Amino acid sequence: MSTPPLDRRRFLTRSAAGLGALSTVLATGCDPQQQAAKEPVQAIPAEDVDLVGPRPPYKGPNVVLIRFGGGVRRRETVAFPDQTWCPFVVHELAQQGVLFTNVEIANKPGVSTSHGQGTLFILTGQYAHYEDFEKRPLAERFVSPIPTIFEYLRRTYDIPEYQTLIVNGEDRVNEDFYTFSNHHQYGIHYKSTVLSLYRFKTYLLREEVKHGNFSEPVRAQKEKQLREMEAKDYRTVDHTVQSPELDRFWEGWKQYYGTTGLVNPRGDRVLTALALRAIKELQPRLMMVNYQDADYVHWGNPHFYTRALAIMDDGIRQIYDAVQASESYRNNTVFVVVPDCGRDDNRTMSVPFQHHFNTKSAHEIFALIAWPRGQGPAKKTVVNRSLQQQISVTRTVGEIMNFATPHAAADSLLKVV
Repeated sequence: MSTPPLDRRRFLTRSAAGLGALSTVLATGCDPQQQAAKEPVQAIPAEDVDLVGPRPPYKGPNVVLIRFGGGVRRRETVAFPDQTWCPFVVHELAQQGVLFTNVEIANKPGVSTSHGQGTLFILTGQYAHYEDFEKRPLAERFVSPIPTIFEYLRRTYDIPEYQTLIVNGEDRVNEDFYTFSNHHQYGIHYKSTVLSLYRFKTYLLREEVKHGNFSEPVRAQKEKQLREMEAKDYRTVDHTVQSPELDRFWEGWKQYYGTTGLVNPRGDRVLTALALRAIKELQPRLMMVNYQDADYVHWGNPHFYTRALAIMDDGIRQIYDAVQASESYRNNTVFVVVPDCGRDDNRTMSVPFQHHFNTKSAHEIFALIAWPRGQGPAKKTVVNRSLQQQISVTRTVGEIMNFATPHAAADSLLKVV
């Protein structure tokens, strides 16, 4: 994976030509307001898919995309740098790039300021109205009609699935399955994969069923439990197809942390641990880390929220340090940080930032792009002017990694740098 240091100027020059050529090949019409599919997606036979054939190897920069999640306000993050709860992001990581302090989530009908929706806005580059495919309340089993950045990347370059990762939390299992869209030119053939405790528990149970010496009643019970766990992945038809790379990863995790769940970190700290191990063992090209603990403020304690900001900030610092310690990542990795949504500012409540129910401040977020040392702006740049859009992150990642995002609806953040 070792490649020469990447000059940011080459990102833009090289991307201008590459994006234009690829867009003419990949672009098809798509309504930005198109509603998500209501039915689970089935695997499409290869002969019915517009496969692109041989693809070139990927030689560009790695991207670590941080969903600074759980709904965070500007007030505790970027609005007052001297009082921020995320000092590494604001004062150190931002020194190597551009901090956009006025990023917005569009305020229009059908656009929700919540976690699953915000994640899909970032992944697809379009605002859309999402509903559970069975319309079950609070289930949020969404299916995007628009390709994700992982699909764009893998359709453009020959990158294995296990090097396009979503690192997800144990409290939002539904987001384990936002790995591919329902788009006929992309979809399951270019899907990403997921690291999460749910995936680890499924791996453990699958291994037990395969190798365990049980009585028939116990075996039947475990097989039933496995079917129930696998059924949560409502978009995969054949659960018997497993990745040897992922199996080795989980076997190593088991050897280190055991199987009880009492040793490994929990909450957002486990996402950091998974990401650190992935950098060493899987070497992802594009990795999205879905932090979430800030949402514990729903339980009413403001310390849950501010502590979560500090945990995320420290997790990003650890991932950054791991990148600097890796020869193949050090001069070849860009960090992109963006929240899933904002948080309410309700002065009539004892905890004024408890929810994210589509109020003005729930639409107010930020973004950060940080290049390897010496490859970004000469000094920290702060962009306060001209509100940018959350969905701009999709095209930004495409521009950095030099692949087209023809269905993304907003310009790259790099256009204003």
